[in-house]
Amino acid sequence: MPPKVLAITGPTATGKTRLGVALAKAYNGEVVSVDSMQVYRQMDIGTAKPTPSEMQGIPHHMIDVVDPWEGYSVALYAEQASACVDDILARGKLPVLVGGTGLYLDSLLSGRQFAPRTEDASLRAQLEQRAAAEGTPVLLEELARVDPETANRLHPNDQKRIIRALEVFSLTGTTLSSHNEKTRQAPPRYAACTIALSFSDRADLRARIDERVDEMVSLGLVEEVSRLLLMGVSPHCTAMQAIGYKEFCSVQTGVQSLEDAISQVKLRSGQYAKRQLTWLRRKADLHWILWGSRPDFEKAFHVSTQLMKEFGLL
Repeated sequence: MPPKVLAITGPTATGKTRLGVALAKAYNGEVVSVDSMQVYRQMDIGTAKPTPSEMQGIPHHMIDVVDPWEGYSVALYAEQASACVDDILARGKLPVLVGGTGLYLDSLLSGRQFAPRTEDASLRAQLEQRAAAEGTPVLLEELARVDPETANRLHPNDQKRIIRALEVFSLTGTTLSSHNEKTRQAPPRYAACTIALSFSDRADLRARIDERVDEMVSLGLVEEVSRLLLMGVSPHCTAMQAIGYKEFCSVQTGVQSLEDAISQVKLRSGQYAKRQLTWLRRKADLHWILWGSRPDFEKAFHVSTQLMKEFGLL
């Protein structure tokens, strides 16, 4: 049987951190962040990174592991986070996975093995030059001859993924579809008691998201974005495309007003929460805790404790 862990997930602004810390504190746990933006240093307010007081002395992992101008990926996250989880387990403690990035959570729990990254810059450059000269559809036809399954699911204009699939085959002799099938057949790395938080009424979730955005602005999110730009972080890098950072970059460059940016952040945060819910609702093994107009953490703590007992974590 795979080792057991606890996971607290759900859309943004639903109280995941607070519940996760409370359970970790009560049951000898340590928190592993499952958030694709909290990995970046210097990006604290806009990512809702837990403060020292919110951590309550509980060790938190996978926070502040990379600089905002550096690249990062789900493959790298799964590798680093699984090392954290294994270390927590080896010390006889409970890993508490907390966050709403569904792809990161799925990849960590499944132990998915990603296709090896290429270090052959010349091959990448050659394929990119061919795409520019001959057109991406020509590369897709070439991919179809060696890996028709992958080729069939890619759009002819999806140059990045077409080149990636050709790289994998050229460097490993194995098709990307074959690699993915082997990964799907592998047993999960961890067995998780997964608790998902949300609000019963979508309007209450939207109201809480709007409150969160206003809190971030009052805490200095605009100033945080300005500081990152002054540090030399490009507004075009991946980290700065995060909700809140992208919009307030445009304020700093005079493209739009602060009021318009705040409205956009609220709108896009709500859209993101909807996508998170869509992802989570496909999962059959979640235990939902749905708030009323406001969260009831005392009740959630007791419900979670009972679920953990039934799962064999306690």
